[in-house]
Amino acid sequence: MAKVQYAGTGRRKSATARVRLIPGSGKITVNGRPFTEYVTSAAVRLDVLQPLTLTATETSYDIIVNVCGGGITGQAGAIRHGITRALLEVNPEYRKVLKPAGLVTRDPRAKERKKYGLKAARRSPQYSKR
Repeated sequence: MAKVQYAGTGRRKSATARVRLIPGSGKITVNGRPFTEYVTSAAVRLDVLQPLTLTATETSYDIIVNVCGGGITGQAGAIRHGITRALLEVNPEYRKVLKPAGLVTRDPRAKERKKYGLKAARRSPQYSKR
């Protein structure tokens, strides 16, 4: 008999997370490492677990995540988005709770490109009077 599992792909900035939810005890593994070891910041950890908290499924599923690209916060946002998408696959009724919290929509903010004549995206060169 095949194991039941739900998948979701999450993206944030330049990070992509492939998330799998398997019915279990609530163990989270990110890139083969325990979740608490991979994401050291407690605030970021709470942010990632928000969809599970809202749907009251913290101890219902084991979560396996493969994430690449970006930094820690971008990856955390991607994991959160992936978990949300996988939960919607589990039960479409969760949408009523997750949508108002703003978890279903992908965060479109990304790094702005550098413009010519400037030092960065908006930073202009230092003004010289003489």
